[in-house]
Amino acid sequence: MKKIEDIFNFSATSDECIKCGKCIPVCTIHQVNPDETTSPRGFIELLGAYKRGHLELDKNAKDIFESCFLCTQCVDVCPNSLPTDMIIEEVRADIAEKFGIAWFKKAFFTLLRHRKLMDIMMKLGYTFRTCGFRDDTKRGGMIPRFPMPIIKSGRLLPSLSKTSFMNKYPEEISHGGRRRVAIFIGCLGNYNYTGIGDSLIDILAELEIDAFIPKEQSCCSAPAYFTGDFYTVETLTKKNIEYFETFIDDVEAIIIPEATCSAMIKHDWEVFLRNKDMHDWADRAKELNRKIFMATEWLEKETNLKEILAKRGKKIEDTITYHDACHANLIQGISKEPRVLLSQNYEIKEMSESDRCCGFGGVTMQTEKYHLAEAAGKPKAAMIKDTGATIVSAECSACRMQISNSLHQADIDVVFKNPVELIADALKD
Repeated sequence: MKKIEDIFNFSATSDECIKCGKCIPVCTIHQVNPDETTSPRGFIELLGAYKRGHLELDKNAKDIFESCFLCTQCVDVCPNSLPTDMIIEEVRADIAEKFGIAWFKKAFFTLLRHRKLMDIMMKLGYTFRTCGFRDDTKRGGMIPRFPMPIIKSGRLLPSLSKTSFMNKYPEEISHGGRRRVAIFIGCLGNYNYTGIGDSLIDILAELEIDAFIPKEQSCCSAPAYFTGDFYTVETLTKKNIEYFETFIDDVEAIIIPEATCSAMIKHDWEVFLRNKDMHDWADRAKELNRKIFMATEWLEKETNLKEILAKRGKKIEDTITYHDACHANLIQGISKEPRVLLSQNYEIKEMSESDRCCGFGGVTMQTEKYHLAEAAGKPKAAMIKDTGATIVSAECSACRMQISNSLHQADIDVVFKNPVELIADALKD
């Protein structure tokens, strides 16, 4: 792996690409749009030309650089470990500066920077949701009743909860006082898929581990980072670092039931801060990492949850197929841990390519380039159907949003659950 301080030399990265083509078969965008220009080595060549002044950052280049899903599949197989995703994230900041950011993204990122304002907007959204959406309770989502400018008709969108996870619980939840962990819930887990947090609380109660819910936690900033809004990234990253430092010594760990949030906090915060020559802040982010874990990673390694699940001897009829989220498997190396815990009570039927990107791709891919996300989701839905499983699971709510919609579009009767939810179900009498 390259040193963080060396990865942002676009020209050097372009020179080091040997054009071997190993990246192409695994590239998510190339699988749905087989064009050399939007292959990893095509991206790298164009980025090198841009930094040398040989390529104008025009609307055509903008369209190309916004077509990457940032799945990191190419980085995983590259013999030189070239950071294609990271240099694309950097050029997207240049794109945002030159062309601006769409109004709806600006509004969204403003809400991410102001939690209380987001709370108000989500409450309004819940109250008036039936005016513009119909609930699909079977799949746990909402479908627009009327055509919307940035949302394709018939899409399944995440449901809204009446009360957010953080507002539902007190800051301190005692389960015996022997051990204590903090929970970073993530925005989708806080406002949409609140059953994840409920289940995590139930698991910690079973383990007699106190839960601390830091009420001033902010968005991890991943949506803004992947879009190029670096002002929002810097604001939220620094705010969270300062806040985490106030309690990090008083908890065993900060556990995060979301792959994207965890990868952003454990990896991208430091990358971003080093690249912006904020090395003191980067060092502080790195120091926090020793106590930050994905939820199943920590539960499998640091508790006796596996033994408790095995002793229950409860075999659940529902079969599971597990999707390896890119930000869990490729960025953090987490794949085995959720399967170890789930296999104590569930039968797992592996799909043909569990680590193939589901096609979420970020805010731009879910709005202006939704046709690409839709195309990338179809083969994943087919793989899930072929297993015959009744549940698909992944520790990532971004994947949940994308896969649930892909299953809905294909009329496949499979539901999505976070592994934390499935584990909590197995613990129930």
